[in-house]
Amino acid sequence: MQEDQSLIAKANLGDEEAMRALYDKHKEFCMNLAIKYLADRDEALDVLQETFKYFFSKFPGFVLTCQLRTFLFPVVRNLCLSRLRKKKPNVDSKILEFQEAKEVRNPELEKARVVEMVASLGEEHREVVILRFAEQMTLEEIAERLCIPKGTVKSRLHNALKKLRDNPQLIYLLSLLNLSDF
Repeated sequence: MQEDQSLIAKANLGDEEAMRALYDKHKEFCMNLAIKYLADRDEALDVLQETFKYFFSKFPGFVLTCQLRTFLFPVVRNLCLSRLRKKKPNVDSKILEFQEAKEVRNPELEKARVVEMVASLGEEHREVVILRFAEQMTLEEIAERLCIPKGTVKSRLHNALKKLRDNPQLIYLLSLLNLSDF
């Protein structure tokens, strides 16, 4: 955090190199998070650009009161969720894609479909699944990150996993991918 504080102080004075260093240091974190939410590299690149456009619009005068990644996380998350809300999946096309997947094995496509199914969960459920399994955060860390009680995290995670387990398409794909411990 000390390094970020120093770079932010320089960026507040108009130092473009400091802004570049902040971007270089945190772009991978933002990009990886966006990909986990969106499962689309091009969309994630757009979110990355929007995230840093928003962040840099705070200068001069930005004051960091937490770790920079803690500041960036909700920005990326909200941009991703906004994009996901705009494009609701067409259920009929998902069923057709699943039928086609049964005929031809494609591990990358199967992994992408698992990600899509997680993306189809409600916002609160999807978020805890991503933080728990993709970010490998503990329940306490998730509660702190989302500013909710640990019991709420447990409940959301339980309900999300139940919805995923009840989905026969997901069970089939997980069996193909050898991920039945999901």
